[in-house]
Order: sequence, then structure tokens, then C-alpha cells
Amino acid sequence: MASMLMTSLRCCPAVNRAWAVQYVQTKSKKTLAKPGVKNIVLVEGVRTPFLLSGTTYADLMPHDLARAALQGLLHKTSLPKDAVDYIIYGTVIQEVKTSNVAREASLGAGFSDKIPSHTVTMACISSNVAMTTGVGLITAGQCDTIVAGGVEFMSDVPIRHSRKMRKTMLALNRAKTLGQRLSLIGSIRMAHLTPELPAVAEFSTAETMGHSADRLAAAFGVTRLEQDEFALRSHTLAKQAQDAGLLSDVISFKVPGNHSAVTAANSSFLTDGASAVLIMSEEKALAMGYKPKAYLRDFVFVSQDPKDQLLLGPAYGTPKVLARAGLTMDDIDVFEFHEAFAGQIMANLKAMDSDWFAQNYMGRKAKVGAPAMEKFNLWGGSLSLGHPFGATGCRLVTTVAHRLQKEGGQYGLVAACAAGGQGHAMVIEAYPQ
Repeated sequence: MASMLMTSLRCCPAVNRAWAVQYVQTKSKKTLAKPGVKNIVLVEGVRTPFLLSGTTYADLMPHDLARAALQGLLHKTSLPKDAVDYIIYGTVIQEVKTSNVAREASLGAGFSDKIPSHTVTMACISSNVAMTTGVGLITAGQCDTIVAGGVEFMSDVPIRHSRKMRKTMLALNRAKTLGQRLSLIGSIRMAHLTPELPAVAEFSTAETMGHSADRLAAAFGVTRLEQDEFALRSHTLAKQAQDAGLLSDVISFKVPGNHSAVTAANSSFLTDGASAVLIMSEEKALAMGYKPKAYLRDFVFVSQDPKDQLLLGPAYGTPKVLARAGLTMDDIDVFEFHEAFAGQIMANLKAMDSDWFAQNYMGRKAKVGAPAMEKFNLWGGSLSLGHPFGATGCRLVTTVAHRLQKEGGQYGLVAACAAGGQGHAMVIEAYPQ
């Protein structure tokens, strides 16, 4: 695929670099409500500050961050702790002591022990899965009130003994006699002591995501200058949003043993952080006196070639979710895409703006079109705000809801790529103000 893309996409129209921020009050459009289908609403969303791993949060555990996000959600909504039907969390690299981090965090946050909780994983769209699982439970009539979220803690990842050492240790545990134990101990060699770190490469291709992003950018003719300009844009817009007080989802979190409360978001390569959202049926939310922020509408998950199309989830997911919702790109007022790499974002935008790519790889007659940049990631993105793998999806959805309120738009679109060549896209509709 890469060679074909090189020759066919180099002459794609350049993505519009008009980064100027402008808020436009849009005209009211049709609602996406469907007869006989429950309206599901986002009531509130919060997150801890996303911080560089190995710094302020270094002595915590994943459930500590998740618990802080849950407590922040409780504080912000005054939600009774026994009013939730189910809690779902997403995470990628699991702490072995708290493999079901949703349960441990919910108990720590003071939720009733009668509330079931489970943990899901789907790489960088894990909290997207948590949210859509909650949507499914409400749609099916199983629940009315769901808390979903995500957490990632890169400051203390599980590091295993080598497989040879693990086999020896397990055999020692089964050994019956002193002689058997001494024989096994005597078989240990220096090579046994080499630790196994969590993989940074794709299991199916043995390629790191960064290398894949480089190849993808080259295939789509994305220049170093374009990547640097986009990264600068992300950091500039994030700083502007923070200075303007727009990042209202960030809660204050007092880290035990630290003398200051952390309130500002950080950017980083490896990030610690957690998020949480309150999702309810509209009927239940109104009955409890809440004013929802947005409706959660159609969503899709996509999957494609993990070698040459590892990071193209937004390009594949966007046209599919628009088709499900009966919308076009022009109908969308707010775009929030996960920024895995600047080159990945630019490649997705060029793929979306290519008739050739649409016809040859997506089975479409024509391109869906690239988002207008004056609507795109206007409060910064993962490059500048940080990306705790399991938590970013909730940040994206909450940001869309807040931007729709601030900018007067009606429809927003979230899209993200994930390891394994997978992706997610969701349409969000503003709640009438």
C-alpha cells in the first residue's frame, strides 16, 4: 500500500492551514433523535490533570487516579453514591494488583458496593469502549445511570521476569523435595534475570507506532514542516484555552505527600491521568434535576490493516459514522480528533480529502472531505494536553460537549485511532440551552 500511496497521494490538495480560531453561532438543524430509541445524554465529564509520567503522580497507583476522577465527578454533580447502576473503566497497561481497576476505584471513591463494575481495554480507545458499553446498557433498558471513564499510569508499569525465570519459579513452587529445589536453583543463569518490559511494538507487525507514523506521513507526503506547524498549533491552542479558563473538566487533585494542589494540564510523551463521565437516559437525568450537556448519538468502531494503516482510524470511522447519522462534514460544527502524532493527524486529513483513497481503500465513490481547521481541535489536543492511553476518549467527548456550548454549535464529531489498526468515531449533539 505504501508505494501506491506515495505516488497517488503526493498531489492531494494540501490541507487548509488556516489555523485561525473563530466561533460561529450556527443555525439550528434537525435533531438526531430516533422514534422508539432512548435519548442518552452526557451529564458531566471530568479528568485529573494529565501529567508527565514519573513526576507528581509517581508514588501513586492507577486506582488512585481513577478514584480521584470519580470523586471529582461526584463532587461536581452531587450525585448520590448509590444512584449509579453500573461503572465501567478503560485501561491499557494493567496493574496486576488491581486488574479490575473500575471496581477498586469505585469502592475507594465511596460508591456503594452493590454497584457492579468492570474494566475494558482497546488500546487508545479504551474509555471510548467504556462509554459506548454504557450507552448499550442504557439502550437495552438494563440501566439508567452509568459512570464510565479511563485511567493510565505509566509511572509504574508491570515489569516481568523473563519467561525462563518464570518457568523456573513456578517449578520451584511445585517442587516436593529439597533436592528438586536445589536442582532448579542451580539451573538459573544470568540470562534468566533479564527482565521483560511492556511491549512498545505492535504484536502482529513488531513495528513501533512511531515508526508506523513516520511511514504513514511519508506515504501521504506530509512534510516535516507540516508536522511541526500542527504540533505548534496544538500547543498554542491548548495554552490559549487554559488561559481563558475553558478547560473546566480538569479537577483539582491533592496528591498525598505533595504540598500543592495540581490544577493545570501538562503535555508529555508518556502520561499519567484519569477521566470520568456521567451518562444517563435523558428521562432519568431530568427526573434527577440535571441539565445535560449533550446527547450521545451514533458511533462506530473500525478496523483495518495494522501494518500500513495502523493509525488511520479517523479516516475510516468518520464517513461511516456520518452515514449512520445522515450527516455530512459540513453539518459538523466541532471536531475533536485524537492526536497520536502530528504526522498521523495530517495523514488522516489528507486521506479524508482524497478521492483516490476513498475509491481504492474505502469502497466509496468520493472523498468525505477534510475537516475545516477553524472547527478542529480548537482547545489543543493529545500532543499538547497529554495522552493517558485509557483516559483520552472521555476527554474528547467532554471537550466536544463544552465546545458546542461555548461556540453555539449543534453537532460534534469525535474520532481516534488505536493500536492494532483500530479506531472509533462518535457523533455528539448539543443539548438545547
